[in-house]
Amino acid sequence: MIASIERLWSELTLSRTVKARPARVPFAVYLAFVDTPDATAAAARFKKLARYEVESLDDDRYVADDRDGARGVYRVLVREPTRRVMMSWGQHSGRVLGTIGGSALTILDFAPHADGVEPTLTAYVRIDNRVAAAIARLVAPLFGYLADRKLAETIGVSAGVAEWAMTQPAEFCAWLAQEPLGPERRTRILAVLPACREPSARRD
Repeated sequence: MIASIERLWSELTLSRTVKARPARVPFAVYLAFVDTPDATAAAARFKKLARYEVESLDDDRYVADDRDGARGVYRVLVREPTRRVMMSWGQHSGRVLGTIGGSALTILDFAPHADGVEPTLTAYVRIDNRVAAAIARLVAPLFGYLADRKLAETIGVSAGVAEWAMTQPAEFCAWLAQEPLGPERRTRILAVLPACREPSARRD
């Protein structure tokens, strides 16, 4: 892991910092969905907020597929009260440059407020393909804009799902009760959404 981080820093292609829209939910609720990305992705697909899929390997490692050519694995390295740090490895397949691999160190910071949470994401990216990396640097303004939009959309999904759970608890709880989540994943969400405990208990 240390070697991967050192290589990323020494061969860094670009870095981006994105402020996403605030999540109008209690911090504990928002954090539960950030820390349960497989459930969040499933809920987002159900509500048609996103298409991507996340599979939990354990509590810190996940496989993600955006269903648009990108697939990878990421690991949560740091869990602090208002910060998460993740390392990811993956590849993207496209018609122009073919399959391109890379890695990223992502820092997700949270600023809780009385009326919600403001998330900020900083990503340090290394692209393996030298040609693709050179192009990314050359067209940094355009590439950066597209990357920022994608990152903001990804962060926004957690906010959207958390807001759905808070504003339409009956609908969300009914969905959660039918969703085949592992016990630990379900428990994390039920801990912050007590209204869903009875429907989920009936399922079990």
